[in-house]
Amino acid sequence: MTTTAIMQRILLWGGILAAAVAVVGGVVGWLLAAGAGLASALVGTALAIIFCMLTAVSILLAFKASRGVMISGAFFGIVLGGWLLKFVLFIVLVFVLGDQEWLHRGVAFGSLVAAVIGSLVIDCVVIATSRQPTIDSDADDETQGRPASGARA
Repeated sequence: MTTTAIMQRILLWGGILAAAVAVVGGVVGWLLAAGAGLASALVGTALAIIFCMLTAVSILLAFKASRGVMISGAFFGIVLGGWLLKFVLFIVLVFVLGDQEWLHRGVAFGSLVAAVIGSLVIDCVVIATSRQPTIDSDADDETQGRPASGARA
């Protein structure tokens, strides 16, 4: 499986996770704090998914910009730039949303934590089941990467 396919699968499952957390968080938020709870669950879910998806998108962009060379300066620059953007955006949003009267902090926090933990699980499962090769060179069809019979290891 290619890096692009892995990141696309992470984005797909992340979207499904966002919908599930938004629905469950919205219902719980409505039961706890009516409209403010529903809005808070949606805001918390949106923030978590945006931040989690920025990593996958930055890796996809970096992979294309570096022409598939993951140890290039362009790759690391784009990925680290994405992380810096997320950090600055998070700090700004904490200050902007922290004082809002309509935001129920407990519901927003709960949906944010559920979405972040869910996205970490998705990342782990997709990466673990991606069947990435452990070597870069193409294996000989006959030996499938193992030494030929009679060859010394």
